[in-house]
Amino acid sequence: MSTLAHVFEAAGLSTIVFASMLEVAEKMSLPRGLYCEFPLGRPLGKPSDPAFQRDVLERGLTLLEATAPVLERYPEVIETDEAPMVCAMPPRFDPDVPPAVDEARGLRAAYDRALVARGVTGVGRAIDVDTIAAALDVLHQWAHGASWKDVPLPGKNTVAVGHDIRAYYEEAATELVTGPAPGGRAAEAWFFETTEAGKTMMEARKALQEQEAPFPFWFYMAPAHR
Repeated sequence: MSTLAHVFEAAGLSTIVFASMLEVAEKMSLPRGLYCEFPLGRPLGKPSDPAFQRDVLERGLTLLEATAPVLERYPEVIETDEAPMVCAMPPRFDPDVPPAVDEARGLRAAYDRALVARGVTGVGRAIDVDTIAAALDVLHQWAHGASWKDVPLPGKNTVAVGHDIRAYYEEAATELVTGPAPGGRAAEAWFFETTEAGKTMMEARKALQEQEAPFPFWFYMAPAHR
């Protein structure tokens, strides 16, 4: 949308971008932007709250009066309200391997049961199910100082490998989840906030950023709002 804003402006059309990611909005030098720190997928903030949504729109529309590039912040921040789903995770088995590797191995039985029950799987875009633990081992090494140039990731594509690891975990979770049916972001919250794999992925992402790896290589390993 930021790129399209520049294209439309060059054609003589005034634009306003309701931006969800501040860093991207700043880099793109938006002609007119309103940064709204809301959960992704909720550009107007609060569902079923027309007064709040109207206020967001009205604040954005006031930027049409700007004659120079402007990026303002919406004054209210909305944190995600999606609680992580609850899963009974396997206990540690092998203390000699990284926690995420041990955890992933322990989930294999649940993953296999889910595969039989559902007959489909999202794992396999970059790596197969037998490579999940090896990929997590590399992420663990990155998180603890290893260079991404010296320790290659199976599948090479960090984004696709990240998706495959999450797919493996979320497939296994369908056999382990307890309590009420989880909401739309509950599985994401569970993975990144409660599992060893999610924590390792975020630590590796941070380490890659500090190593000055290419922006897409680390940034898109996890949802942008994380």
